[in-house]
Amino acid sequence: MRVLLWHVHGSWATSFVHGKHTTLVPVTRDRGPDGKGRPETFTWPDHALEVPHDRLRDEDVDVVVLQRPHEIALTEEWLGRRPGRDIPAVYVEHDTPRRTPADASSPDEVVPDSRHFLHDRSDIPVVHVTHFNQLFWNCGRAPTTVIEHGIVDPGYRFEGHWPRAGVVVNDPLRRGRVAGTDLLAEFARNVPIDLFGMNVAGVPGRLGVPAESLWTFEDLPQGRMHAELARRRVYVHPYRWTSLGLALIEAMMLGLPVVALATTEAIEAVPPEAGVVSTRVDTLTAAARSLVADPLRARQMGEEARAAALERYALPRFLRDWNRILTEVTR
Repeated sequence: MRVLLWHVHGSWATSFVHGKHTTLVPVTRDRGPDGKGRPETFTWPDHALEVPHDRLRDEDVDVVVLQRPHEIALTEEWLGRRPGRDIPAVYVEHDTPRRTPADASSPDEVVPDSRHFLHDRSDIPVVHVTHFNQLFWNCGRAPTTVIEHGIVDPGYRFEGHWPRAGVVVNDPLRRGRVAGTDLLAEFARNVPIDLFGMNVAGVPGRLGVPAESLWTFEDLPQGRMHAELARRRVYVHPYRWTSLGLALIEAMMLGLPVVALATTEAIEAVPPEAGVVSTRVDTLTAAARSLVADPLRARQMGEEARAAALERYALPRFLRDWNRILTEVTR
């Protein structure tokens, strides 16, 4: 098939484009949010093709994979076809519902009653990336299914030479408590932290953490980031409210033991033998400190983490699931 897909989430899209279908990726002159084209920091196969947005009408497209609400209007404008009506479409729900202020005009706007924006439509199936998402979103008439993440296996690369903890968060200052950015200060008082991601440079100063306790690595290419993570002794997942960070699964596949908040889907992704999962920050900081001090235990738990990630989040299963849903909606 020929699939129209915007480049929104780099890691997820990297897995998706490894399927057998041709992926058409819109690109605009400024390569802004609606036209990023192919990424520079991820490795994509040749059958993921950049298409200028103003030439999409000349392309044969079999199905649209939507990821943001406004992409419905973009498809109508750029492709000249209405998703779900003139062309088959599915909507990938990457995110957990967001709680609105207490004075929200409707109770449907408050978790767990949050109505999905496709609630009243039955022509665009919603594909959740976690069972937690499916549980918490009120999708109404929209057909729903779950296709759990699949990861391009980076290989077992754990070295653990650095007695430090790795963390991956994009835009940590903007995302704040959602990403658990505030918790990094508490972790850094117990173990040195290395923070990877986009827009991370200002975090130590904002949190008031000494530079030696919180190093930052700005937007590394994925391959280099994996190599750097593998040198650390433990991976810390501080997110309070997210579907399931792909970096968590990648770290497990690299062979790192995991310390994670017991929120959203993390409790399903990390078995007890692979790490420590808790809602108690003191329990998590103690676990990180213990693993950093015990390289052998860290390696053993990391091996279990990799085995668990490979069993549940292997790329072939992910691609089979996506091939099935794309076949169904285009039948």
